[in-house]
Amino acid sequence: MPLNINLLKAICEAPGAPGYESKIRQLIIKEITPLVDSVDVDNMGNVITIKKGTSDKKKAMVAAHMDEIGFMVTHIDDNGFLRFTTLGGFDPKTLTAQRVIVHGKKDVIGVMGTKPIHVMSAEERTKMPRIQDFYIDMGMPKEEVEKVVSVGNPVTRERELIEMGKCVNCKSIDNRVSVFVLIETLRKLKKVPYDVYGVFTVQEEVGIRGANVAAHTINPDFGFGLDTTIAYDLPGAQPHEMVTKLGEGTAIKTMDAMTICDYRMVAYMKELADKGKIKWQNEVLTAGGTDTAGVQRMGKDGAISGAVSIPTRHLHQVIEMAHKDDISASIALLKTCLEKLDSYDWRHK
Repeated sequence: MPLNINLLKAICEAPGAPGYESKIRQLIIKEITPLVDSVDVDNMGNVITIKKGTSDKKKAMVAAHMDEIGFMVTHIDDNGFLRFTTLGGFDPKTLTAQRVIVHGKKDVIGVMGTKPIHVMSAEERTKMPRIQDFYIDMGMPKEEVEKVVSVGNPVTRERELIEMGKCVNCKSIDNRVSVFVLIETLRKLKKVPYDVYGVFTVQEEVGIRGANVAAHTINPDFGFGLDTTIAYDLPGAQPHEMVTKLGEGTAIKTMDAMTICDYRMVAYMKELADKGKIKWQNEVLTAGGTDTAGVQRMGKDGAISGAVSIPTRHLHQVIEMAHKDDISASIALLKTCLEKLDSYDWRHK
């Protein structure tokens, strides 16, 4: 079945810097409400949905963070230029001359600027840019800027979703593609053995904060993180550096820097993928972390946890890219994992 690209486009393009997820949250609530038995928003802003299972003996939690990397205005200088801090990690070299949206009293376009190459010294030309070297040019004098922009306003990237071959390309593929995967999985789920808590979390990019709170509240028995992962299948990459490749299937996480996935869950996911002829690849990531860590550890009893990861190129840059077949495989794997949780021997061996 083809992907609903219009929905994916709307999800990716909606703004939602960490702590400022209101617009993407509203979109998610509207889309998800007909698909589940209940929808709630906690004090942190997490959207917690429940799809009732045939038994209430156990609970499964799936976490997909809805925030995106962004910025916050820290200063407006005498000429109307904005200084900012980052909300999440950025690759500075990708910011030069990029459009951004400053979310003040109204949304206003700005441009990331830095020192022109024409006036750089020979030494400056050889150095990598730093975040503090950039400013946001609003194209307006200070008195006009201050009518709509204040210190503390969030800033997001300005990039629309386009299709490129069998791929989709947009800002915020991380992690809006996972928001899409979770919505489409809940749409397809008909009968599940245990209550499924589909949680759209906040503030993952600044420290998995929303997932920690949600897992503490839900105390799930089973957990699934849902996030992007590095696809470094690019010129110059060595085989051992690639982590995953675009088009080679959904990725089943074994570990990242914050989580060692439960060996039982990893085996279960691989077994179901093979039986269902779902294309998959291993993910061993030696850096970074996802909501999987919070889901696994922040409930009172801990959760048997793993992760479905969507291979993505150009992560934490201005645009990111994922393969449609990998997205479809991720939906298929998550669906079958949630439907068959009662069919596996979860005892430690």
